[in-house]
Amino acid sequence: MTFRFSATTAVGAAALILGLTAPVAQAAPKQPIRVAPAQAAPAPQELDPSFYEPPRRTYVNKRPGEILAARRITAATFGVTPMNVDAWQLSYRSTNSRGEPIAAVTTLLKPRGRSAGPRKLVSMQMAEDSLAGYCATSYAVQQGSWSALAGQIGVPGEMSIVQDMLDQGWAVSLPDHQGPKHAYAAGPLGARITLDGLRAAKRFAPIGIDDESPIAMYGYSGGAIVTGHAAELRKTYAPELNIVGAAEGGVPADLKVVLNTAQNNATSGLVLAAVFGVAREYPYFQRFLDQHLNADGKALRAAKAPLCVGLQPEVLPFLNIKGLLRWRGDPVTAPPVKRLLDETRMGKAVPDFPMYVWNSADDEIIPVSQVDTLVRTYCRDPHASVAYTRYHHSEHVMTELAGASPAVRWIKARLDGKPTGAGCVTRNVRK
Repeated sequence: MTFRFSATTAVGAAALILGLTAPVAQAAPKQPIRVAPAQAAPAPQELDPSFYEPPRRTYVNKRPGEILAARRITAATFGVTPMNVDAWQLSYRSTNSRGEPIAAVTTLLKPRGRSAGPRKLVSMQMAEDSLAGYCATSYAVQQGSWSALAGQIGVPGEMSIVQDMLDQGWAVSLPDHQGPKHAYAAGPLGARITLDGLRAAKRFAPIGIDDESPIAMYGYSGGAIVTGHAAELRKTYAPELNIVGAAEGGVPADLKVVLNTAQNNATSGLVLAAVFGVAREYPYFQRFLDQHLNADGKALRAAKAPLCVGLQPEVLPFLNIKGLLRWRGDPVTAPPVKRLLDETRMGKAVPDFPMYVWNSADDEIIPVSQVDTLVRTYCRDPHASVAYTRYHHSEHVMTELAGASPAVRWIKARLDGKPTGAGCVTRNVRK
């Protein structure tokens, strides 16, 4: 969960079963589809429901990753300066964490010109960390969008990392991983949307991806929630994808630990937004909130619903989050909360490709202890390959800035076919 000014959880038993029984897309030929021209002025989801929320009948019988609509866009830095790329948006069929079909959207960016050999592809899960459609990545990256002015600072802040990837000649997929309901922090949902976005990219001829194209994933903080779950889920949900590695930093592997850290802390406003966001994906937890939120909690839920990430921490920091619930004792002991925290905790499956993980040892938002636990869990498997870096004397935002370049270099080595071998290595960087 990126929380704050980001330059920038594993699936429980029920969700795992749903993932295993969801329809699995096989390698598909290029899908002929009409590509609509760019709109004169981009529109967020609230004003463009036909693209973002098509009728269920249009996708219910489609395969995961099958394209529903495609259109050109003009990608721009901070919504102003056009980027020297070809850019499209795809609407496609995906699956939620209950195994139900949904529509999802990803943005594809490709450097102009030909690539030498198969085009390499990176799926970057941006730290959207917001609750409204105009905050979504697909809107924020377009020329003429105003989401940065409204507080979406995470997406434009991370575009410098995207540009570094494009400069390598790679194509980039930027999924709206929070889904059509903007379910912030719902990692198992975002994992499916991300993997199906890669399937859609393979079907889309103009991006130049084929079965030989190596794929990698990147995500920090809010983006790491999704990247980590996608890495764990790939083997059962999308085994045909040629993913060769994933880099994740500031990893919210255990939302219980993150929530306890935010209690009465400066970032409580942002983490409370994640509580409200994840409830949008888990109806049983939404019912729990409806029943047990006090008047202040319900007012805050309404107040936070239209806010982007830059404004979320400003709404009542140092808040007693648990005090908003009418529950005797610690609310994390309530059965619906325990179920949610289990279903969103990482570490239930070991990724079957190399992982690069980094975190601040002093992170004020994402405690390093739960990342240490995740890495230890993976590394009990003799086939695991994990490179783990802990940055000391740093904090959350600066750690993405410090770790992004090494992460991109690590991704480049994987995309270039350089092996890592099995085994785990932990490195401590003291600044």
